[in-house]
Amino acid sequence: MKAIINIALLVCLGIPNALLSQENGTFKAQQMKNKRVKDAYSTKWPALQAELKAKNVSASTMEVFVRIFKKEKELELWVKNKADAKFILLKKIAVCASSGELGPKRKEGDYQVPEGIYDIASFNPSSSYYLALKVSYPNKSDRILVDGKRTGGDIMIHGNCVTIGCIPLQDDPVKDVYILCVEAKNNNTSPRIEIYPCKFTTENSKYLEENFDTGKNNFWANIKPAYTYFEANKTPAKYSINSKGAYVFSN
Repeated sequence: MKAIINIALLVCLGIPNALLSQENGTFKAQQMKNKRVKDAYSTKWPALQAELKAKNVSASTMEVFVRIFKKEKELELWVKNKADAKFILLKKIAVCASSGELGPKRKEGDYQVPEGIYDIASFNPSSSYYLALKVSYPNKSDRILVDGKRTGGDIMIHGNCVTIGCIPLQDDPVKDVYILCVEAKNNNTSPRIEIYPCKFTTENSKYLEENFDTGKNNFWANIKPAYTYFEANKTPAKYSINSKGAYVFSN
């Protein structure tokens, strides 16, 4: 009650609601209450701001897009201003451990890293794995194509460099990912995550065809248009998921 009265008093004193929200209720403000997030901002944010400035991207209007490639063990961070048409590559980060094999996650306990199109479902600044971003697995496609009764879940991009199906980074670079995603979330945008078996180069496509079964190759053929579209346009493809669990692209 006292907090409500204090806020009302500040409004009466002429302090704008937007400023009150910024100071007391924004997503970033809530995250900054955590010691690990404060430390991440203290040690990494000045350099990240300089990198964004060099790309002519403002933190206050920034959107974030993430691509992950399992074979290359690489995470790409892309950024842009809301008004811009195209994303710009900010940096590449090594995925420092892996589990499972190439191919989508189809059931609980298979140690697979999912493949497909997701976003960030939640932020955990107090994770057992330092800082963690929850991937929105299972999506509609995963739930339709599940092999068995349970899809599993709790797939994270996190620190601490250990994994049984997540995307682990070293603690220092996970700060970069976490901070940028907090900033994007604070701008009321949800960072999109696309996870692929590999970059669909001619060489890699041949490798997939020669070393994996038809089912996996059919799935990869289904998600490849999202990769190809972004490569050409530097903006994510529009998509839906049909009743059979297939991605349908509409660009």
